[in-house]
Amino acid sequence: MRTKRTWKKAGVWMLTAALFSGLLLGSSVPQGTSHPAMAEPAPAKKLVPQGAIYKVNTDKKIVALTFDISWGEKAPGPILDIMEQKSVKKATFFLSGPWTSTHPEIAKRIKSMGYEIGNHGNKHDDFPKHPNEWIQEQVTKSEQTIFDATGVKTNLIRTPNGAFDKRVIQKLNSMGYTVIQWNTDSRDWMRPGPDKIVDRVLTKAVPGDIILMHASDSALQTIDALPRIIDGLRAKGYEFLTVSELLAGANVTSKAE
Repeated sequence: MRTKRTWKKAGVWMLTAALFSGLLLGSSVPQGTSHPAMAEPAPAKKLVPQGAIYKVNTDKKIVALTFDISWGEKAPGPILDIMEQKSVKKATFFLSGPWTSTHPEIAKRIKSMGYEIGNHGNKHDDFPKHPNEWIQEQVTKSEQTIFDATGVKTNLIRTPNGAFDKRVIQKLNSMGYTVIQWNTDSRDWMRPGPDKIVDRVLTKAVPGDIILMHASDSALQTIDALPRIIDGLRAKGYEFLTVSELLAGANVTSKAE
């Protein structure tokens, strides 16, 4: 009768032999095919920052210019022209589904210029007013529209009107979206005049900032303000990044509601 230790040793040898046989069997599998013993591990699930992101905590003079577009064709072209003329290579544009479906060429231009594209929802209505099923439907619809026009699968979202609550945040996070707010609001949507827009951004912006502007026709004054905003921020030593680059390089400041 074998002792417990003898069985243990036998088990070790059996395991070693099995592993060795597996290696030999695996080495005989033709290239390009798979074998259960050599299956690649499933990719790690991407971690989605929780809460809504307003800025990042950093001492570096880096900011993200962000533009929401939900309607119109008078503002986007000139704003893209300015960005090109000023050699601003990095920015993030949040596109609504209906606008993208009616202006696919402008959306494609945003993509071709190398700018990051985020989701701005479909129907421009406050998410907290609606159930999760409605949010799922609206976000998925705009996501598909943006993908059809640009080939971009969005993972950043700015909710219409910046409206959210804890439930909305949890729902969007569960869909794989990072919710992006802003720390500096240019208030260009209020049309206070280009001078006030410029002054507000240049006095409010801080390192790690996410700056809210619009490229919709509701904010045509942005066209006059943007060149001075770019020049003014550069004069202060700021570098422009996309939102994703900003998030990758520093701790984030977020709120759940």
